[in-house]
Amino acid sequence: ATAAARPTHSAAPRPVTITPATTAPADPDGPGTLREGDSGPGVTELRERLLRIPDVFRDGSPSGGYDAVLAEAVARFQVWYGVSGDERGVYGDDTRRALESRT
Repeated sequence: ATAAARPTHSAAPRPVTITPATTAPADPDGPGTLREGDSGPGVTELRERLLRIPDVFRDGSPSGGYDAVLAEAVARFQVWYGVSGDERGVYGDDTRRALESRT
């Protein structure tokens, strides 16, 4: 007669530990990046700076949120001034440095 196979250890489930992330994922465009849908003093400053660059923010206003018109103006600035490193229409570190150096 053969003996039935018996488990040699218990198959108790292991406890799962969930650790919250301590840092947000790095923004590819740099910390403090502004993009469509954002609002606040940083967006106001961006609007005011773009208004100082001829023809970049045509019919722009110093007030308002980061809307499609502002994103287009940021993209226009990036193309006209050869800014690379930030997503098109997104105000990241590279675009910020280029704009601040001109305003």
